[in-house]
Amino acid sequence: MFNDLKHRYQKASPLFKLIYINVAVFVLVQIVHTSSFLFQNSSIDIIALLGVPSKPLDLVFKPWSIITYMFTHTGLMHILFNLMWLYFAGQIFLQYFTAKKLFNIYLLGGVVGAATYLIAYNLFPAFSGQDSQLIGASASVLAILFAVAAYVPNYKVNLIWIGAIPIKYLAIVTIFIDIISIPKGNAGGHIAHLGGAFIGLLFIQQWKKGKDITEALEMLIQQFLGLFRKKRLKTVHKRPQSDDEYKSESINRSVNIDVILDKIAKSGYDSLNDKEKEYLFKNSKKM
Repeated sequence: MFNDLKHRYQKASPLFKLIYINVAVFVLVQIVHTSSFLFQNSSIDIIALLGVPSKPLDLVFKPWSIITYMFTHTGLMHILFNLMWLYFAGQIFLQYFTAKKLFNIYLLGGVVGAATYLIAYNLFPAFSGQDSQLIGASASVLAILFAVAAYVPNYKVNLIWIGAIPIKYLAIVTIFIDIISIPKGNAGGHIAHLGGAFIGLLFIQQWKKGKDITEALEMLIQQFLGLFRKKRLKTVHKRPQSDDEYKSESINRSVNIDVILDKIAKSGYDSLNDKEKEYLFKNSKKM
């Protein structure tokens, strides 16, 4: 059974991998809670272990919580709603961006959501003396939703009893509800949502300028993963390009970009596959 689940995870798309991780952590949390109840052992507080604390000093002793919190849920309805939103927004996001960008925006939205939560809890008098834990994927999900709403604001989504509406209105209503809900409970969660939404907007704003705010995060992830890979020592001597080689490379790059631009002119940007979008983004800067 474990091997089957492992195989399904490895074959899954990045969107479903995010969903699977959230579900796996949720199951782990429920098992720990059930075990604690049966054995009357309250020494293991898994939420305190995985959630982001409101006190910066506590965060120093569990820095991993900046990542683990965005995959952690305790309530069934909490995880169901977050995963529904993740699937909904993620599917639209993948029509315009690569799967790697989806994963990066999820992480970056979660990190900034946690930072927003920490700043608010240590800045506003309303939270003075309070001690809480932040958990949930909402900030990450809203980062994806707002990225989509900023990139294709008039993308139509069908809502029950309402019909088709532009996604920008759905995003506006969602964040408005978060703002007015801050005094009514779960203030930390609603504030974290604002940070996630901000990252979605910032990503698109910079993307349209030819900049990718997720590049630094992606580099950091690759360096971290590199610690667990076997390193092979190899000396590489790169031969300088001749003028003819440089011109040939420039011509090939220009031809490839022209082909992609012709495809966009005929069928629209949506017709490009992930590799073409990535190639256009990286090489347009060199033209």
